[in-house]
Amino acid sequence: FLLSLKLENKTKGNLQKQICQVVLDHFEKQYTTELGDTWTSVRDVLTQPLCWQYAVLLNKFSLSAELENALHVKGYHPAFQGPLPYLPASLKCYIRRIPGRFPAQKHKAGKLKEYYLLNAASLLPVLALEVKDGEDVLDLCAAPGGKSVAILQCAYPGNFHCNEYDDLRSRWLKQTIESFIPDPLINLITVSKLDGRQIGDLKPALYDKVLVDAPCSNDRSWLFSSDIQQATLRLVQRKELSSLQFQLLRSAIKALRPGGSLVYSTCTLSKAENSDVINLILNSCSNVMPIDISEMAKAVSQEFTFLSGMQKHELLVLPEKGRAWGPMYVAKLKKV
Repeated sequence: FLLSLKLENKTKGNLQKQICQVVLDHFEKQYTTELGDTWTSVRDVLTQPLCWQYAVLLNKFSLSAELENALHVKGYHPAFQGPLPYLPASLKCYIRRIPGRFPAQKHKAGKLKEYYLLNAASLLPVLALEVKDGEDVLDLCAAPGGKSVAILQCAYPGNFHCNEYDDLRSRWLKQTIESFIPDPLINLITVSKLDGRQIGDLKPALYDKVLVDAPCSNDRSWLFSSDIQQATLRLVQRKELSSLQFQLLRSAIKALRPGGSLVYSTCTLSKAENSDVINLILNSCSNVMPIDISEMAKAVSQEFTFLSGMQKHELLVLPEKGRAWGPMYVAKLKKV
């Protein structure tokens, strides 16, 4: 017990030491302006990894009754219990109030993993997308693959295209899919390494649903940048992210069939990468309209804290102690 206490204190020390002051100062300035008093409680969660929580997404292709029993014993309960507009019975995710992480499973060739550990807010873009059996689906920026796996827990798309431009992340995506999806189904999944900004021109009007989980300034991981030079460079490049996000969205809209819908998500609190990008799309593309997702937000308000004052087609999950999910921005649009 004393040894574990020592290790815990050592971990605490390490985690405290790793906070990157350059990034924290930058966030402090920006988010105090954008979030006001709310930023203080959000900052307390983001800077203390020991209060972070992890959800356990079960893999329906490798179901285990023992696993569900073990989760119950450890105080986990199903994450989504409200009257959601879309909640397939096959999507099973467990969470608990107490911080901590269920042990991760290692990748073994030829053996499917039983569960995927993730931030529970990561499932909200998937629930907002509402994929149905037989639909053609594009996951535009798919690595590391958690949302792709979650989509396949919900439905069997007719054609499922997972794209990841970055070479290293693309390999990670392939490994995730191999770890969770059985062989016959893997053959229906196309994994590509295309520039997401060009997919709309390469595959126009081909998909019923598109998920754009865009590259963004990942607030959680950026706060713990161990390299100050890298952190400073990230903050400089941050200004260019909204332009990339806008181009990815334009491409996604081209790739959608008329009547199809897309969900845009990020894991940052930054207004410039969230509402501003969506507003720019709505103002510059006459063939898209916003879709109300407030019913979904209402149904999960027991488990998630949302920033107030958002428009009906968007939501922003704010991490707070005991509900340390997010940040996660989600917006939904439809092509007309």
